[in-house]
Amino acid sequence: CVSSDNFLFSCSPSLCLTLQFWLPDTFGYSAQLPQLMCGSGIQRFLTQKLSWSLVNSFPHHTFFWEGIDGSRVLTHFPPGNSYEMKGQVEELLKTLKNNKDKGRVNHSAYLFGFGDGGGGPTQKMLDRMKRMTDTDGLPRIQQSNPELFFSSLEKDMKQLCTWIGELFLELHNGTYTTQAQIKKGNRECEQILHDVEIISSLALSQKSGFQYPSARLQKLWRLLLLNQFHDVVPGSCIQSVVEDALKYYEDIRTTGALLLNEALKSLLGEVSVMGTDKSFTVLNTLSWERTEVISRADPAGGEILALVKVPSMGFTTVVESLTPHHLVTVTSQAEDGSVIMENGIIKVQLNPMGHVTSLQLLDSERETISSDSHGNQFVIFDDIPLYWDAWDVMDYHLETRKPITTLLSPVEIISTGGLRGAVKFSMRISEKSLITQEIVLDALCPYLQFHTEVEWNEAHKFLKVEFPMRVRNMNATYEIQFGHLQRPTHWNTSWDWARFEVWGHKWMDLSEHGFGVALLNNCKYGCSVHQNVMTLSLLRAPKMPDATADIGHHRFTYAVMPHAGCFQDGGVIQSAHNLNFPLHTSDTISSQHKVWSAFSVQSPAVILTTIKQAEDRSDVLVLRLYESHGSTVDTWLCSSLPVKEAILCNLLEEPDHSQSLLVTDAGVRLSFAPFHVLSVMLVLQLPDLD
Repeated sequence: CVSSDNFLFSCSPSLCLTLQFWLPDTFGYSAQLPQLMCGSGIQRFLTQKLSWSLVNSFPHHTFFWEGIDGSRVLTHFPPGNSYEMKGQVEELLKTLKNNKDKGRVNHSAYLFGFGDGGGGPTQKMLDRMKRMTDTDGLPRIQQSNPELFFSSLEKDMKQLCTWIGELFLELHNGTYTTQAQIKKGNRECEQILHDVEIISSLALSQKSGFQYPSARLQKLWRLLLLNQFHDVVPGSCIQSVVEDALKYYEDIRTTGALLLNEALKSLLGEVSVMGTDKSFTVLNTLSWERTEVISRADPAGGEILALVKVPSMGFTTVVESLTPHHLVTVTSQAEDGSVIMENGIIKVQLNPMGHVTSLQLLDSERETISSDSHGNQFVIFDDIPLYWDAWDVMDYHLETRKPITTLLSPVEIISTGGLRGAVKFSMRISEKSLITQEIVLDALCPYLQFHTEVEWNEAHKFLKVEFPMRVRNMNATYEIQFGHLQRPTHWNTSWDWARFEVWGHKWMDLSEHGFGVALLNNCKYGCSVHQNVMTLSLLRAPKMPDATADIGHHRFTYAVMPHAGCFQDGGVIQSAHNLNFPLHTSDTISSQHKVWSAFSVQSPAVILTTIKQAEDRSDVLVLRLYESHGSTVDTWLCSSLPVKEAILCNLLEEPDHSQSLLVTDAGVRLSFAPFHVLSVMLVLQLPDLD
């Protein structure tokens, strides 16, 4: 929000006075958008893309759209169902006839010109519009602008209906998966910039001589946002655009790694470990303490494992590995070739094909996998859509399901236990494609990881992985931006089965009272839960507009996590973040602190997701937090930094002085409604220059 606002202001200050979010063409709308709009000073929204839905007709053209936190924006869909009409009489009649909110409002928008690709209206269109301004049998026409149009709607909106939740486009479901390398680049670069901002902010708070890399970060964010244009990150772009996008991601990775290293050196001090001292530093950019197994390169070319405990938003100096109370065990069953792995939290049994035949949560002795089924089942589908290759996957593709059963090498143990147990196997998808997978169980880890490599050379095929669960619920939960929502696991109505392929971020969960199971991932977005089968979409192979889409080598990770209780109490949200935000290690150690934490949040429901330097003050950090459980929470934000003042602000970093925040020795007390996104400015007492 800040980046786009600053960009618009640099082009034309008057543009920043607009109160409309004008987004005519994108492939569905997150249920958190209303809150993000309101937090940026925007109360009005226009789009038309839902008119493309293939199954159901959306019931409104002018209405209030309410997000998962309760924020509402006035929303308008032009009844002509287009943003590039040509000034034809039949288009005006369609606009009048089509309007589903006649009687509630008396105005609607008519968007004309060459809009898809630009160009605007022609003289012929303008002449037609002038002739039809006040013609019997046609609606009255008035040339206007978005500000005047929405002002007219606001004068007569008492009878408008309200739509709550996501605006789901029942088309283009394939874009959740197409161009997997772009999807991976998007997720990884979001993580990189998140970490660079946090570590740079911590370095700034400790060393006033550190120069926060504002200009370089802005350049990287703009590259990432450029790739989030609606035909890039969905993968519905031509080959040359894909090549550019992948180059931009590589630029972000390379420069981001340099910025991260510079910030780490400043934060820790430029004193490297010398001699026989094997100490090293581990840093955590998430807002909770983590105890995990990490891997470091051995000088001999192997790897060294260590179990480490790292405080929230801070670092620790590791001298030697911790010893878990329960080591990982890996045993092979000679009679059938299966393998059993166990770490004291979960116990898993794998058959020679890498299928999960049993997954138990040991404390409850609860089996996760459905009887007479197995998890980690790779399946492939014929994928020939009706309309646009890269964009669409049709429901009838589900009728072509084929399990992958050709085994190249059966499960073999590659790590016998201790801190980590692991097995490896490979399968043939076709004569041209194969899968190699390592299944990993770490000490004290509540989930089983699947490190997957695919050599993919298919045409019009769709690869997925399935986990049939011994869990029943009419709804499954999916992570979205700053929260989550539920979608049905049944196909009772046309609105339900139109969601045969949906999107989620880092996790999805299927729970019943007292028990559930989550499927986590590090770079996938397409998914579904039908009845008790959780499915993660992995790779597609469209041939238009990029005939080479997804062809080549792919590497990704997903994980399965059984849990007691609800997913909130089971730690699913934190575990999914841990999978996506690896701990950082450095051979540089701090001479000032052995263990140091900059921030922590008392409530596990609240996630501190962003720390950055303010746009216009070098002594101010901006923190963004959100309530992730869907609950009302009062909590404490604790910090070891020298905080002089705390001020609430909006998403554009404009202070809100109407609500004061008291800074005490205990920290700053904050209040959250369900899924509330909160921004706080912390004024620091920066240290003197060395």
